[in-house]
Amino acid sequence: MSPAGTDPRRDGPARGRPRSEAVERAIIEGVMELLEDGVPLAELSIERIARTAGVGKATIYRRWSGKEQLFVDVMRAAEPPDPQLPGTSLRDDLVVLLESLRRRGLAGRTSAILHNVRAQMKSSPDLWAAYHDTVIVPRRRLGLEVLRRGRETGELRADVDIELLNDIVVGPLLVRTVLRPDADLPDDLAEQVVDTLLEGLRPVSG
Repeated sequence: MSPAGTDPRRDGPARGRPRSEAVERAIIEGVMELLEDGVPLAELSIERIARTAGVGKATIYRRWSGKEQLFVDVMRAAEPPDPQLPGTSLRDDLVVLLESLRRRGLAGRTSAILHNVRAQMKSSPDLWAAYHDTVIVPRRRLGLEVLRRGRETGELRADVDIELLNDIVVGPLLVRTVLRPDADLPDDLAEQVVDTLLEGLRPVSG
């Protein structure tokens, strides 16, 4: 006989979480399927999503209060995962952060999901606000923490404005991935940007 935790006939708590995750994954993949088929966000009703995912509308509403919250999770699932910082130096952490942005830029050019959603998010202030609060703000907070740590360890000048510097650091990647979608994104772009900036930001010795 199988152990209690693995017996397929048992309905204990150990099996509830995997079933929930499987349902959520099916719903998110259902939305992705519709977006890949070119269905505009405005036409993605909860009824249509439920039908595509093979679940009931109540199942979706138990997990998300509305389409905006669901779409934010779809965007997160479609994007590359947040990077794991090495923590060895300011330069190394910044390179990893910018490389993540570069990869997101490449993904945005090839992913029908990202392209479709990003193109339509501007017309939905609620969706944009939700995405901003749950995706963009945490990334910015991470960048600020890296720069603040670099200032504390003496890798940056003490008078550096961290808020401004964060914008300067990510600016080149945002320009090339958002404002210039046809611009080149070479493999060493992150290193180029970081090394160019840090050359003028290090403390002057002597």
